[in-house]
Amino acid sequence: MRLYIAEKPSVGRALAACLPQPHRKGQGWIETGGGVVTWLFGHVLRQAEPEEYDPKLKRWRAEDLPILPAEWRLVVNESAAQQFAVVKGLIARADEIVHGGDPDREGQLLVDEVLDFLGNEKPVRRILINALDDKSIHDALGDLRDNADFLPLKRSALARARADWLIGMNLSRAYTLAARRAGHDRLVLPIGRVKTPTLALVVRREREIENFKPATYYLLDAVFRHEKTGESFRARWKPSEERTPLDPEGRLVDEHAARAALEAFGSEPQDAKVTRYERKKKEEPPPLPFSLSALQVLAGKRYGYEPQQVLDTAQKLYEEKLTSYPRSDAEYLPVNQHKDAAKILSNLAALADTPLGAWARAADAKQKSRAWNDAKISAHHAIIPTTVPVNLARLSAVERNVYELIARAYIAQFHPNYVYDQTKVEVTYHGELFAASGRTERAAGWRAMYRAGKSESEDTEKEDEESAVLPPMKKGDAADYVSAELGTRQTKPPTRFTPATLLQGMKEIHKYVKDEAAKKMLRDVSGIGTEATRASIIEDLIRRKFLHAAGKKKVLTPTEAAYLLIDALPDTMTYPDATAVWEDRLHSMAEGEGTPEEFLAGQAAFARELCHAALSARIAGVEGIPCPACGRGVMQKRKGRHGDFWGCSAFPQCRMTANDVGGKPDFAGKRIPRSAAGASGARPSASPAPTYTPRGSYTPTADEQAEMDAIFFGE
Repeated sequence: MRLYIAEKPSVGRALAACLPQPHRKGQGWIETGGGVVTWLFGHVLRQAEPEEYDPKLKRWRAEDLPILPAEWRLVVNESAAQQFAVVKGLIARADEIVHGGDPDREGQLLVDEVLDFLGNEKPVRRILINALDDKSIHDALGDLRDNADFLPLKRSALARARADWLIGMNLSRAYTLAARRAGHDRLVLPIGRVKTPTLALVVRREREIENFKPATYYLLDAVFRHEKTGESFRARWKPSEERTPLDPEGRLVDEHAARAALEAFGSEPQDAKVTRYERKKKEEPPPLPFSLSALQVLAGKRYGYEPQQVLDTAQKLYEEKLTSYPRSDAEYLPVNQHKDAAKILSNLAALADTPLGAWARAADAKQKSRAWNDAKISAHHAIIPTTVPVNLARLSAVERNVYELIARAYIAQFHPNYVYDQTKVEVTYHGELFAASGRTERAAGWRAMYRAGKSESEDTEKEDEESAVLPPMKKGDAADYVSAELGTRQTKPPTRFTPATLLQGMKEIHKYVKDEAAKKMLRDVSGIGTEATRASIIEDLIRRKFLHAAGKKKVLTPTEAAYLLIDALPDTMTYPDATAVWEDRLHSMAEGEGTPEEFLAGQAAFARELCHAALSARIAGVEGIPCPACGRGVMQKRKGRHGDFWGCSAFPQCRMTANDVGGKPDFAGKRIPRSAAGASGARPSASPAPTYTPRGSYTPTADEQAEMDAIFFGE
């Protein structure tokens, strides 16, 4: 018997429909003439929790950190236990297994981990389903691979999952305990390998805005008359840093210098010379089809949709067989997919009285853009329409908008390049340089499809400079100065992130790393997080009240808890440098370089280092009476065996206590213990302690335990 294991029921049903009759449905499986199809519900196995390794680890104690499993364990998720039993029984009966996980790193792992957990030794093939329409599934069935070819992908996903556990489990406990010692009794600080540097991006951006001081800068535009043609043109003064005071960004901020230049340029002699004239024909190919991140960013900018909303919509379109696999990080297409172009374009052309229909009718199905490139394809390809016709009237407004973005990007691959003449002119006048550039359109090509989107236009100032109309001229021509105008602009603070632009920041993480060497290395890395997890990470930060989303555009601002968390952590955890380097190594592992063991050894060392740092972390305390011994904790009222007393929140690192007198701690005659280890990091002394639950350890409530589970098994 051949057994197909799909990642989810919808994929299993679509796969079974493409296998020979007869079909017989069971509980959690479908028997066909070509084998049995069953399915998982995503990860039916989960990482074991610390207390499942050792019951004593249910209590959070600084001295138990870091927790480093000697042998990693998986546990069957209770919610999936029934389906897991079905899959287990079918694997026992099978002669051959076909792995039908989604065509990405995570999809590879979630079926492989079940096979490994059950000790499977039967042959395993791999099917890569990039879309759920019948044609795509039949094509995939005709191209089964050896599952062993995807071992590097599985290793990369396994290393990522275990690294997330090590960082999330250990550092969340370590810094939550540090917060308890500072008096934050009910605060849980979730720390994640990807989540924390993402939160830090928003915190730093907000502080940049708070500290921003607007500055005025000056732009001087001169009008020259070309001597031979008599036509006038404008050119902008490019002041020399050696002769004119400029700010670090190269802007003229000295008003006196600007006005002095304006006056000087009006004096004789007023003859200028064209010192550079360059006119080049340029062609711009159409933008590539969408990866998930690119789709989320554009839909966010154009329609204000949140990343998770775009992913959910793309998933719905995929399950309706209208578009290909949504969780794709690729923007290219396999060459053999080009044979479907005529059918897809024909379906789109039938959409009468719609822009999509008009664009598709004008497309040339034989044209092959740069998007078709097998060298850029791994397990999956860009998101595109399938060969299934769409009825736009049956889609919701959000579904229709997302579908139209996907279809437009596909149609653009069959339109001519945008062709224009780029002109650059430099004029020397009074020993100073003036420059202008112009763009003359020859053929709109694919750009005609994109003119409606205002949010997709280029930067206004840049667009103004490039749209100048320039007369024909050549180097060495004479020109006369006519007039000049001084304009003012104000520097603007950086804009706050929205979910869409924060996701873009995660994808373009090289822009935010501190180390220049790492910045260069990571320019080609596709960011931190994965296509499937970035949106959920942002949603999780909002849900846990570390980020506040306001207004129609969901502008993000950090909460007080976010500032507290980011300020408590060392730069190695809050800047994306280390995380981005780890992502690069995970990407290399997926390509066959490196092993999970090597990668996790580095993660364990990192967790050990930061757990130690947490012992001396300075976290802003709650309002209250500061501990006179350690200066870090606050005195908190406790109920003891012999009545109320006061103890330091930083116990056991600090063992300061005081009697309760009138509802306040009485420090009279108290000897400040030298073992107030908060400052030194030394282990607490063995001196007698009052009878109360140590503040250096913590047993979470059921709700907090559920919250931490979500933290630890995410990024």
